[in-house]
Amino acid sequence: MAELNLTIFWLVMLVVLVVIELLTMGLTTVWFAGGALAATVASAFRAPLALQIVLFLVVSLVLLFFTRPLAVKYFNKDRVRTNAESLVGRQAIVISEIDNLQGIGQINVGGAEWSARTVTDGVVLPVGTVVTILAINGVKLIVEERKEV
Repeated sequence: MAELNLTIFWLVMLVVLVVIELLTMGLTTVWFAGGALAATVASAFRAPLALQIVLFLVVSLVLLFFTRPLAVKYFNKDRVRTNAESLVGRQAIVISEIDNLQGIGQINVGGAEWSARTVTDGVVLPVGTVVTILAINGVKLIVEERKEV
């Protein structure tokens, strides 16, 4: 009877994890659903509880570490970056000297003016410098001087 209860537990866990994944589509619980499936099969064959738990953990972690990077790559390939996120990697022109210590600086990118900071404190970028946008921190763009090739 205890074996049946464990099998039902693992089946319920499997269903719950799959439902969560279907609702979120975030590639978060599908890996653990695979582990729950392995534990369900082990339970159906009356494997000891310790083995079921080990199978759940090992299969989940193997799926997470070895298949997640591939799934994320292909799952997000059609994703279009929007708004400020699309600025990362673009080039811009300094229109007001950037000096982190004084807390000043602006750049023009795509016809829009943005407050900016350099990635390294102590670096001052004069007007007219071409920069590459590395990141966004709040409402400021984090930039570095464009490297000449």
